[in-house]
Amino acid sequence: MGTIVFQVGHIMRGAFEAHIVQFTLVALSSVFFLVDPFAIIPTFLVMTARHDPITRRRMAARACWTAFIVLTAFAFAGTAIFKIFGITLPAFEIAGGLILLLIGLDMMQAERPTQEGSPETAEGSVKDDVSITPLGIPMLAGPGAISTVMVLNGTARDWSTTIPVFAAIALTCFASYWILRGAERVSQKMGQTGIRVLMRIMGLLLMAIAIQFMINGLTNLGVIHAD
Repeated sequence: MGTIVFQVGHIMRGAFEAHIVQFTLVALSSVFFLVDPFAIIPTFLVMTARHDPITRRRMAARACWTAFIVLTAFAFAGTAIFKIFGITLPAFEIAGGLILLLIGLDMMQAERPTQEGSPETAEGSVKDDVSITPLGIPMLAGPGAISTVMVLNGTARDWSTTIPVFAAIALTCFASYWILRGAERVSQKMGQTGIRVLMRIMGLLLMAIAIQFMINGLTNLGVIHAD
């Protein structure tokens, strides 16, 4: 009897660990793909062309700190926002999935109009400091990333799935800083073609995540039944 109990407990623990790993990978990939620091390298270089390397690194650091604070704040406040406006999590999953789908379609064309438009880019080209806006918001922490962290943290059951959400935000912002810090080298190594190819791959994976978000929302509403 004790052996059976041990085996059942071992299987359940294994399934629990597999769920955490899967959730962590989804959280990290979706947040990183949406922030997508590689895609903003050309714009970042144009906006900071008149600044020296030290000032450029400082702007990259402030932009990533801004994105981290904004995304963390919305992840924390997501549940409260849902309650205030009477929004159910399934409804937000479907809406968030649609936003991600649009962003994924843009990325498949190597564009980001859903994340930021030409007015933000034009404004950044004449500002002395582009770190907070438009670089931090909305280029790094855009509507897609904000809605995603709200959905991810809203679906988190306990600490085991809450921690991966904030870890994904922190790792993404940390990686974004180093990518922007070495923007010139990354641009030279990858080139415009390499950045566009990577952007399209990320867009394809993001579209798959978007569809899964919508399926989860429809399943939670009882509209469809998923195995």
